[in-house]
Amino acid sequence: MTSWDEVAAAEPELAAQVRRRFAVRRHATLATLCRDGGPRISGTEVDFATAGGPYLGMMPGSLKALDLRRDPRLALHSPTKDPPERDPSAWPGEAKISGRGVDLSDPDREAQDGHRFGIDVQAVVLTTVEGDVLVVTSWHPGRGLQRRERR
Repeated sequence: MTSWDEVAAAEPELAAQVRRRFAVRRHATLATLCRDGGPRISGTEVDFATAGGPYLGMMPGSLKALDLRRDPRLALHSPTKDPPERDPSAWPGEAKISGRGVDLSDPDREAQDGHRFGIDVQAVVLTTVEGDVLVVTSWHPGRGLQRRERR
């Protein structure tokens, strides 16, 4: 299992930039897999502030929580802002985290408190623009940091 703390230790600058992208707005977008294997997109709040985060909180009995219990694969996309038309390179970018949900819910309190999931991180991606170049920076456990540019 790869925790966010391990990502931050390996690549502190990337981790800080990704956290800033998730702090742009309150709601991020979570992708899970439905029972039939199809995708489900849901809004969610992400808690980076608590040690060991990010954590995902969900209402009691939410479908996304049931999805993650059945199949823990997930993708999390940061909130975004539109790039400035006159200066696309001033766009702060967007971030994605993919991995597996780790159920941290207290079964005795779930009906009142809802669900709580940690993330076993399998990939972190930051997309930005530098001049007229799209820059995709990614980190994977065991592979480390990669940077790709697209013109």
